[in-house]
Amino acid sequence: MHISCGDVRGVRREGSVAFLGIPFAQPPVGALQFAAPQPRRPWAGVFDATRYGPTAQVEQKAGETIPEPSTPGDDILNLNVFTPDPDSAGLPVMVWIHGGSYNAGCQNSSWYDGATFNADGIVTVSLGYRLGAGAWLHLPDAPDNRGALDWVAGLQWVRDNIAAFGGDPGRVTVVGQSAGGGAVLHLLTMPDAEGLFVRAMSISGAVDDESPEHAEIIARRLSEVAGVAPTAAAFARFDRQQLHALAQKIVDAGPLAHLTLLPFADGTVIPQPVVPAFRAGAAPVPLLIGTTSGEYNDIAAVIPAMGVEAATAVLISNGVSPEAAARIAAEYEGREPEAIAQAVTDIAFRQLAYDVALGHAATAPTWAYEFDWPSRSAGRPGLVFHCLDVPFWWNRLDGERVVDMTGPNAPQALATAMHNSMVSFIKGDDPGWAPSTPTYPNAVRWQDPLTSKPGLADVIDRH
Repeated sequence: MHISCGDVRGVRREGSVAFLGIPFAQPPVGALQFAAPQPRRPWAGVFDATRYGPTAQVEQKAGETIPEPSTPGDDILNLNVFTPDPDSAGLPVMVWIHGGSYNAGCQNSSWYDGATFNADGIVTVSLGYRLGAGAWLHLPDAPDNRGALDWVAGLQWVRDNIAAFGGDPGRVTVVGQSAGGGAVLHLLTMPDAEGLFVRAMSISGAVDDESPEHAEIIARRLSEVAGVAPTAAAFARFDRQQLHALAQKIVDAGPLAHLTLLPFADGTVIPQPVVPAFRAGAAPVPLLIGTTSGEYNDIAAVIPAMGVEAATAVLISNGVSPEAAARIAAEYEGREPEAIAQAVTDIAFRQLAYDVALGHAATAPTWAYEFDWPSRSAGRPGLVFHCLDVPFWWNRLDGERVVDMTGPNAPQALATAMHNSMVSFIKGDDPGWAPSTPTYPNAVRWQDPLTSKPGLADVIDRH
């Protein structure tokens, strides 16, 4: 097959063809480590796209929920294309952006194999991008938010090449989970991304909406740890592995743990924070957005026991109003760590989904959801934690390590219903329930059996 940079060879499987590790930009090494992504130069001969390419992730931490392997190599700006039939034409396209707190994760997980969407006639792309300092470190002699520019470069590649794989560049839906869901929300606010997709889905999207001043604090802190000036020229002496090790020292620094490397509103690449951008009328494309009901509720197990008064103070310190904090702490008397965990979930995820749904509903069709099926796993029974819904959306309950997370006999009927609603949305229809309004999210609640109980109905408001 011929694409813009040359010929590629994929691998045919039952019901689909996979093209793995196709580079969409030059390797970000040497002088390009802190540069905007550069167009890929043509290659000679036939590019072997039969195996996954290198990942920006240096190593996957033990115990991570989603299997996202690390593969060495510098050619990390690559993507995978899964197509039902490269000889087709006009098929809808899903571009998947992985999660990992913007500092980990990869495009090569077996969970992100596009076969399940290929079976529904959808071309699927999983996208790699820079992580950590290479992506997000603010430096005066380098463009900001380089990882976000990588997302755009990948989407531009899709626009220019996806027709060769049977896809329609005018029917692209961008989808992501966790940091990938946050990437989707940022892309909806970015001028450089305008026109590159026509629909968007944010699954448990995570954004921090930090300021340029915050980014400067991080840069100064990392330069102190590294012993160099906070410039791209000075940091150029470190390779990706060394940068990862340096950044990890900040993440592990206790009180500065929240100073992780993240996208931020620099005024140019990302013009403004996410929620204000949506309230001001960000990209007028249909959006599907939601969370699990207990994203981070499993942290209750490591929160020390405390009384109502102490819990109230902790809730207030996390942005909950004094009145709401006192009420919640009293409701959770004897279970105060659960109240803290639910507040963290709501502040980081559910409140964001709620605010974005209401803000975007005034601009474009918006559908909201909440996933509320509790795990049956031995490790986290009864919890509805972060990432638990991903194999349901992908209809991959038999996937690698999925049963470790869901426990036995996860409901296939729920996975089928969720996957079908997502397929319907990607194909240009509605997902099957009432859209949000500017005053109410009308969120569907995914349970087994299916329920008419609304989702996102009890969010702890941090304002």
